[in-house]
Amino acid sequence: MGSQLKTIALLGVLSALAIGAASVFSPQWGIVAGAVVVVMNLVSYFYSDRIVLRMHNARELTAADAPDLFAINEELARAAGIPAPRLYLIEADYANAFATGRGPGHAAIAVTTKLVNGLSRSEVRGVMAHEMSHVKNRDILIATVAAMLAAVVSMVANMLQWSMIFGGSSRDGERGSPIGALAFAILAPIAAAIVQMAISRSREYVADATGSSLTRDPESLASALERLSADAERPHYMEPSPATASLFIVNPFANGGLVKLFSTHPPMEERIKRLRALVPQYRV
Repeated sequence: MGSQLKTIALLGVLSALAIGAASVFSPQWGIVAGAVVVVMNLVSYFYSDRIVLRMHNARELTAADAPDLFAINEELARAAGIPAPRLYLIEADYANAFATGRGPGHAAIAVTTKLVNGLSRSEVRGVMAHEMSHVKNRDILIATVAAMLAAVVSMVANMLQWSMIFGGSSRDGERGSPIGALAFAILAPIAAAIVQMAISRSREYVADATGSSLTRDPESLASALERLSADAERPHYMEPSPATASLFIVNPFANGGLVKLFSTHPPMEERIKRLRALVPQYRV
């Protein structure tokens, strides 16, 4: 419950940043931004799964296409006490997976061809359990809403920067502090990214733990994360959209340096350490 309250509070901060960024122009802009936030939240709620899957050219699978994957999906859904999500395949040379949708009964799990072909069955099952946990905990909706709110903040802040550069006015034609407005325009997207990062990181730890409880095999997920993380460090011919990076089980752009420091995912070493600390409690 505490984690859910924290997430709601962080989403509130993102909404406030979006409205505040627009209000620097004028109160009317703040009202418009508030309306945009509401509309984007509604779009995220009802259409996030279709949008994200289409962005990755994902193809829906049938039981005939992937019987073993469907068997794993059904098993984990029963363990989680939720309807089995739809399954999708992304033709890609990077190994990764994500869940999307607004919650149990309206969700999908997408896996890449390299993940299915490159991992063992127990590792695939561990990854699927992690994504099933996101569905069960409704993290996928939260992550999508957070991404869209962060996009609003960045868009408005970018408009504000250009307004300052070309001598635009603020607050109904009265010139405000150009330095203050420019500082806000620069810092607001950074703050939004940090808030989005905090939301995503906290939910990843929870999904790792919940996924382990579904399979009673945290070692397989830890092993899968090691292999996926190593794959993310390699160059690929195909890359997912940066806008959806926070949805994947492993950051597809984990290239080290500042990128890793400001990643929407927790440090991989810490995730694996926590998972392996759970191994003794599941031994029979």
